[in-house]
Amino acid sequence: MAAPTVVTEPSVVISPRGVERLRSGHLWIYRSDLRNPHAEPGAVVRLTDDRGRFHGRALYSDKSQIAIRLVTRDDVQVDRAFLQRRLTVAADYRRRVVENSNAYRLVYSEGDLLPSVIVDRYGDYLVLQTLSQGAERLKPVLVDLLVEMFSPKGILERNDPRVRLLEGLEQRVGTLYGEVPEQVEVEQNGVTFVCELAKGQKTGGFLDQRENHQAARRYASGRVLDCFSYQGGFALTVADKCSQVEGVDFAATAVEAAQRNQERNSIRNATFREGNTFDVLKEYDEAGKRFQMIILDPPAFAKNRESVPAAQRGYKEINLRALKLLEPGGFLLTCSCSYHITEPLFLQIVAEAANDARRSLAVVERRTQSQDHPILLTMPETHYLKCMIFKVLQ
Repeated sequence: MAAPTVVTEPSVVISPRGVERLRSGHLWIYRSDLRNPHAEPGAVVRLTDDRGRFHGRALYSDKSQIAIRLVTRDDVQVDRAFLQRRLTVAADYRRRVVENSNAYRLVYSEGDLLPSVIVDRYGDYLVLQTLSQGAERLKPVLVDLLVEMFSPKGILERNDPRVRLLEGLEQRVGTLYGEVPEQVEVEQNGVTFVCELAKGQKTGGFLDQRENHQAARRYASGRVLDCFSYQGGFALTVADKCSQVEGVDFAATAVEAAQRNQERNSIRNATFREGNTFDVLKEYDEAGKRFQMIILDPPAFAKNRESVPAAQRGYKEINLRALKLLEPGGFLLTCSCSYHITEPLFLQIVAEAANDARRSLAVVERRTQSQDHPILLTMPETHYLKCMIFKVLQ
């Protein structure tokens, strides 16, 4: 009689430096801290140190420099039941914190202890991103669970971020379940937005600014200028508080989307124009235009550490130009979504811009991404969005 086959669980040995990284609360271990790993791409692996001590289970990548993404520190199987529990916890949290919207982030990767998995909800539709080999391998069971738990009309795969190339994965967009229309209407803060899930920025919209859109309404009045307006999220949310609001965006498609949303909501006191924000701010200063509020929500100026100095100059210039256009008593809402620009550095940049503009600013609010994008305390990479609101004292 043949001996029974022994199935061994894939195991990866991590260096002392990798162990310390996990003990610090971080979820990533880099390739340089692995000891000759032997596991299939995307496998769930058992983590041990040089002495064989257990340190958790993780997703393994044989391509990315982020070779290990910790899923759990407990000695439990990462199976269907495990994933269902994690999704349930994530959904319960959203029911607690999401208000006045049917579009929000249902799963925020490491912030929900589901590394490299993102799920966004747009009304009756879900958008899924699996951004590592391990998440990609779990995709079939994730789709099955999302259908079972949330009964969406359709699930779209938006796996076009460039980070997938670092994992040796192809970029693709397509329907994974049901049917997903080209345009989906959602409600946020009493405003209807039309989102293109397959073509729009990120997964169809900037869900991380939803709460900041609402915060801006508290301070908006008179004439408001919304720079990098995209679909008009800030502009249309504050419009009923203003006499006139103007949105500016470099992309013609963004301007068209904002105008479409304006018409959908029958908002009459908003206009949108195509233009380079830096040039528009200079143009308005030379023309003597002044505003009671200016909103700056630019794309990430710092994609990596090497680009930080150039990003600092860009952030300073745009805030300086905006401050020159603000009336005394007006408000500046300014954002940075560059992870490499920390909050202290961003505050320093705005302070330098204020000094050069000879304006005195008071900090009104220090904000971040919406609560459906939870920040893992021990993982700074999950905190990327800074949103500061200042009052111009003089």
